[in-house]
Amino acid sequence: MKKLRLLALAAITTAAIYSCTSTSETSEETTEDAVATLAEGTTNVDLASSKVNWKGVMLGIKEHFGTVSLTEGTIVTTDGAITGGKFVVDLTTIAPEDTVYDENSTKEKLVGHLSSPDFFNVEEHSTATFEITGSEGTNVMGNLTVRGITHPETVKNVSIAELDGALLITGDLTFDRKKYDVSFDLPMKDMVISDDIQLNLSIVAMK
Repeated sequence: MKKLRLLALAAITTAAIYSCTSTSETSEETTEDAVATLAEGTTNVDLASSKVNWKGVMLGIKEHFGTVSLTEGTIVTTDGAITGGKFVVDLTTIAPEDTVYDENSTKEKLVGHLSSPDFFNVEEHSTATFEITGSEGTNVMGNLTVRGITHPETVKNVSIAELDGALLITGDLTFDRKKYDVSFDLPMKDMVISDDIQLNLSIVAMK
């Protein structure tokens, strides 16, 4: 496996480096010092500061997006690479943040529908899990379980950045909801819900 070591420089930091260094050698040394990595072994996630952003699209009409909280989070690192860990998402915390609502279509109704057997069946399956199996480059692979159904999925574009003495880990995961029996469709042919559910992970972990 390739080591998951990614540069974590904001634009303002980059500008400061170039303005304060006179040689390319000095710039390279400064950049190398700014590489963010996870500690060897098991790292616990800061659950209060971490979240998963989600988005679902009704093709050609509108999209809904929001957040959901974690109840468990660990990352295992071996020889500089992510090799294991587990994340548990609490589906009872689905919180829409979009604004495409009216008197007949409210956030409360959306949450109720997403929680129903039409979608995630939260009464019977209150959590979803992602168990890490390994990593390669900026991809982290694992097994996603939704509604008791498990399939391999990949978190892509994973990056690690310094954040106030901690580490901010971000990545994107898109999965086909119908593979997990999240199979609701609208009866009207011109109102199609995308099969893809898009997730963006924003994970805070201690160094």
